[in-house]
Amino acid sequence: MNIRTFAALFFISFVMFVSCDQKKQVRENKKVVSDAGPANWAERLGYPAGKKVIMLHSDDAGMCEEANIATQKYLLDGHIQSAAAMPPCEYFEEMIEWAKEHPDIDVGLHLTLTSEWKTYRWPSVTPVEEVPSLIDPEGKMWRSVREVVQHASVEEVAKEVRAQIEKSLALGYRPDHIDTHMGTLYGHPDFAKAYLDIAMEYGIPANAIDMSDSLVVKYYREAGYPITDDMIRYLEAYTLPKVDNFTSAPNAKTYEEKVEAFKGLIRSLRPGLTEIIFHPSIETEHLKTITNSWQQRVWEAQMFADPELIRFFEEEGIIFTNWKEIMRRFEANKS
Repeated sequence: MNIRTFAALFFISFVMFVSCDQKKQVRENKKVVSDAGPANWAERLGYPAGKKVIMLHSDDAGMCEEANIATQKYLLDGHIQSAAAMPPCEYFEEMIEWAKEHPDIDVGLHLTLTSEWKTYRWPSVTPVEEVPSLIDPEGKMWRSVREVVQHASVEEVAKEVRAQIEKSLALGYRPDHIDTHMGTLYGHPDFAKAYLDIAMEYGIPANAIDMSDSLVVKYYREAGYPITDDMIRYLEAYTLPKVDNFTSAPNAKTYEEKVEAFKGLIRSLRPGLTEIIFHPSIETEHLKTITNSWQQRVWEAQMFADPELIRFFEEEGIIFTNWKEIMRRFEANKS
C-alpha cells in the first residue's frame, strides 16, 4: 500500500476514531502518559507544571447559520475558548464580521478542502478552473479525504490554503490560528509540509502536535495516524507553538452518556496542552437536512454550559486557554 492510500484510509476513519467507545479512548490515552522527557508545551508557555491546560474548540463555524449561532453564544458566555470558520462556506463572512466586532475572542480558519455532505456543498475559494485537481465532477470540493489525496496536487492545495487565508484578510480579519477540516492537510506528508510552511509564512499558528516524545509518536502510529519520518521532520522544523495532544468530543447514545464520556476523556488526558474539538449547532429542521450527526451537534451546543460539567472542570483543576493567549505567552518567551 503506498503512502497516499495509507494516509487517505487513516483520515477517512479519523472521525470514527475520535468518537469511538470511550473506554477504548481512555485506555489508548493512558498509553502515552509519562513523567519522562522534556517539558510539555503547557509548561514551556509558563503554565503550572503537571496541569491539564485545555482549549475547547468549536469547529465548522461558518458552515451554516445554526453553527454560527451556537458558536457565538458559547464564546460570548465564556463557556468555550476558541472557534474556527470554514472559508468556502455560505456563512463564513457572517462569522468573520462577528469576529471583527469581538476582537478579544479567538476565531481562526477551519481550512477546508472537502465538501462532505450529500446535498449541502461548496466549491473552492480559488476559481475552480485554477484548481481542477481539488474539484469533483459536480463542481464542488471532493467529499472525502481519500479523494483529495488521490486527486489533488500539492501545488493546488497550497494555492487554495493561501486563498482561504487571503479571503479572511481581504475582509479585514487576521485569523488567530488555522486548522484543517476533516484532517485533510495531514492526509499526506506533502500537504502537511505546505500547511505548516504557510502557517510560518503568515505567522499564524496551526494545530500542530508535538512529536518530540517517542511515546506520543508510538501512540499516534498505533492509532493509525500516518506519522512518517518526513512528517516528524516537518513538525520538528515548525517554529510556532504546538499542542501536546489533540482529540474530539466523543459521541454517545444519550445526552447524559455524552457528558459522562466527555468527563472520561478529560480524566484520561495527560498533563499538557490539549485541544478538544466539537461541532455545536442549534437544532433546526434545516440542520437535520444537512447531517445525520445533528443530534450530537445539538448536544454539543448544550453540554459546555451544563453546570454539572462546569463543576467537574473546577474539581479537576482544569486550566483553559486559547490561541490568542498561547501566542502572547509564546512571543513573551522569545523576548
